[in-house]
Amino acid sequence: MGGELLAPEAAEPDDVVLAWEGEALLAVRLPQLSDSLDHILAALERRHGIPLADLDRKAKQSVVRNLEARGAFSVRHGVETVASALGVSRFTVYNYINYANEQRARAQESKAQESKAQGAKAQEGDERPARGDG
Repeated sequence: MGGELLAPEAAEPDDVVLAWEGEALLAVRLPQLSDSLDHILAALERRHGIPLADLDRKAKQSVVRNLEARGAFSVRHGVETVASALGVSRFTVYNYINYANEQRARAQESKAQESKAQGAKAQEGDERPARGDG
């Protein structure tokens, strides 16, 4: 979400000062998250080349997945801000988030089942009796 590096002596109370063995080395000033969300939405709009509200459903779902991965919905009024930018309701944004979570869960479950099946095959191969020479 961006940030600004500062000298430790320039740090303000809301800045994060990074220290090593008790010595302040630098400070980081984090932007206001709501401002960052607006910047992210503008960048996504530039990337797509059209207003986000004009995207098709699949592209809007992709935008929501991207924003969720970046923590956009932890910002106060994040869902409302995104819904407005996409030209959809809050309910639709929540549906997109739920759909993305369901897909992710299915993919993880599928990987786990594949891994379990491969492990069983490998174990089965280890348990085969060795053939003797005669």
